[in-house]
Amino acid sequence: MITRESPRLGEHEKWMAAALEEARLAALLGEVPVGAVVVRDGEILGRGHNLRETEKTPLGHGELMAIAAACRAVGDWRLSGCTLYVTLEPCCMCAGACLNARLDRVVYGAPDRLAGCLGSRIDLFRMDLEGAAPPRVLGGVLEEDCAALLREFFQRRR
Repeated sequence: MITRESPRLGEHEKWMAAALEEARLAALLGEVPVGAVVVRDGEILGRGHNLRETEKTPLGHGELMAIAAACRAVGDWRLSGCTLYVTLEPCCMCAGACLNARLDRVVYGAPDRLAGCLGSRIDLFRMDLEGAAPPRVLGGVLEEDCAALLREFFQRRR
């Protein structure tokens, strides 16, 4: 488990449960079950789940859907003061979107040892990126629930 801040697990678990709801929606569509929510001041500003197959685009990651919805909700591309909760550690594209959106924190459930870019494979937030203040990261929140959903999905596909 990768942790770079001390957790307030009760609060984090509540929002990760909402991200898991989104992941289950993705699974119902035949999508890889990854879900995400963007939260600020105790309110979900954006929700999203994987839609790559449905929308036929590599940009259809749950994190990007949730970030875009939150940006529309606040009327700005900057999401300072916000936390992204996502069921799977973000890839490089989604980690980059977190940086660009100026999120304060990213909380994820299951690590992604193949493509995770917040410490499992590489750590994009630790790279020297001029002028970019990286979000704080907390990994492993409801990790087993998030990982089990992914395992079950891929077992059914085999």
